[in-house]
Amino acid sequence: MKEPSSKPLPELVSYLEGLAEPHILFDAQYRILAANAAYRRQFSPERSVVGRTCYEVSHHFAVPCDQAGESCPLAMARTSGQRERVLHLHHTPKGEEYVNIELSPLRDASGAQAFFVERMEPLKVAHGQPEAQSLIGRAPAFQRMLALVARVAPSQAAVLLLGESGSGKELVAQAVHQASTRAHQPLVVVDCSSLPENLFESELFGHERGSFTGATASKGGLVEAASGGTLFLDEVGDIPLSMQVKLLRLLESGTYRRVGSTELRHADIRVVAATHRDLDAMVLDGRFREDLYYRISTFPIRLPALRERREDIALLADALLLRVAPKRRLSLAPDALALLQAHDFPGNVRELRNLLERATLLCDGDVIQQGHVLQSLQTGRRPPVAPKPTLQQVLASHTGSRAELAAALGISERSLYRKIKALTGGHTPPL
Repeated sequence: MKEPSSKPLPELVSYLEGLAEPHILFDAQYRILAANAAYRRQFSPERSVVGRTCYEVSHHFAVPCDQAGESCPLAMARTSGQRERVLHLHHTPKGEEYVNIELSPLRDASGAQAFFVERMEPLKVAHGQPEAQSLIGRAPAFQRMLALVARVAPSQAAVLLLGESGSGKELVAQAVHQASTRAHQPLVVVDCSSLPENLFESELFGHERGSFTGATASKGGLVEAASGGTLFLDEVGDIPLSMQVKLLRLLESGTYRRVGSTELRHADIRVVAATHRDLDAMVLDGRFREDLYYRISTFPIRLPALRERREDIALLADALLLRVAPKRRLSLAPDALALLQAHDFPGNVRELRNLLERATLLCDGDVIQQGHVLQSLQTGRRPPVAPKPTLQQVLASHTGSRAELAAALGISERSLYRKIKALTGGHTPPL
């Protein structure tokens, strides 16, 4: 088989140089042959990347991505023969950042894949390191969710966010909006669970003066406020059944009427909805319209619970400490972090934030100790339950009494005794 040429055409390099987005050109051996000005400014302002491999530059790997547990767009393109898109966590001058990758194979005269052009677009709404206000995570479940956000955000498709309370649905809705073509227009939040049925229609669509008692002036609704932008229907499962048909009409026709008006108005909005409820079960029970369900769920995204991404707790804790105590440089002792990682967090990230805020109030120094976390867990609304795989880690770091540990884990001393015995093969070391 004829080997593809390793020298790209000067015209190709010149074309890439003039593009506004960061691009690199590399060969079938992963060697970078050219990096345009936009790439050099954003990703490598101080050192040339030409001659190095793409996986070493972006990931600090010694082998290609697919040999290091990552998705490799080059390997995917070799198999498919076409353009491929992935979301990667890249090393950049600002630290690790999520980057949208679009790789296109280029063929030589013999038809062999000779070169590969990679376009890079940082996903500014998410990070793999602590940030004051952003989506934060590195866990596989988090990255799978984020990849779906990155793929759907530039479109106009309706998005349905599914996840437990406290899992960050509003943050993800903001991420969808900020990564969309509507980012410079408003994101308007409709808290469907807090709107009483008799006010829902007027709050959403607006009303005319005199249309009901108390309507002393005409008022635009939240749909009008979201014109050109995104309407976020939070807890959409709480919308009264009688109002669902009016929302459906808006989504199907893009039109609505203010309460008390016959004038048909047009809405230029993109809808993102979210719920912690089981909408499928609600449809079967007749509590949620099936036609509305299909309208809002063009692209469903499931948000992982915090217990599904325990490896992110350290990152999240660092970021949350910056928010709840911005004037203090607080950190977590290793045994305190181990205790957090053992907790199931039924309230998810919201519960983690509350717990850390309690711990900061209990801590007088710069390091939050295990005792502060234990006390915060004990005073929380729900007792923690340690899953079996992490109990051993907690035992190794716990320095107090068995009674204290049992209380923190929300179980009796007898239950703790049995768990320890099961873990240690019948031996129960003293605490």
